[in-house]
Amino acid sequence: MDAILTRRTIRKFKADAVSEQDIRYLLEAAMSAPSTGKQEPWYFMVITDKETLAAAADAQKHGPMLKQAPLAIVVAYDKTLEVHKNTAQLDCAAATQNMLVAANSKGLGAAWLGVYPDADKMKAVKKLFCMPANMVPFAIVAVGHPAEEKYPKARFAKSRVHYGVWQ
Repeated sequence: MDAILTRRTIRKFKADAVSEQDIRYLLEAAMSAPSTGKQEPWYFMVITDKETLAAAADAQKHGPMLKQAPLAIVVAYDKTLEVHKNTAQLDCAAATQNMLVAANSKGLGAAWLGVYPDADKMKAVKKLFCMPANMVPFAIVAVGHPAEEKYPKARFAKSRVHYGVWQ
């Protein structure tokens, strides 16, 4: 619960590399997400090259933190693996959330940069990473050791909860 309640979007990173062990941990967390009908349509691209990270930042309207981050993980899905129509995005969202919480549990910072459903971002990311036609880019997650400290926010809102019927 602590990793969930204290997770915040981090946009400033130290230059220190993220270990291979931590990258594996994030990918395991992502691939442990629930998936509609166990279709698991997701794929992940691990990006550590500074020039590629800078190019990814340029492909993202809200992605300048990718120029600082030592790591980005591109979340994409194979549309040919989507057994249940229009659900691959849900699966990728669950995988991305797992990755964010796992990063926080390891003391890493992360930021979710949406790609899907923005056609321009999808086209730019697909081209940058030479993705085949069957692949759909969903998100880019910037990851690194935080160079900023953000404190937890209480987000529970009783007014958003209804029991039994909408009242």
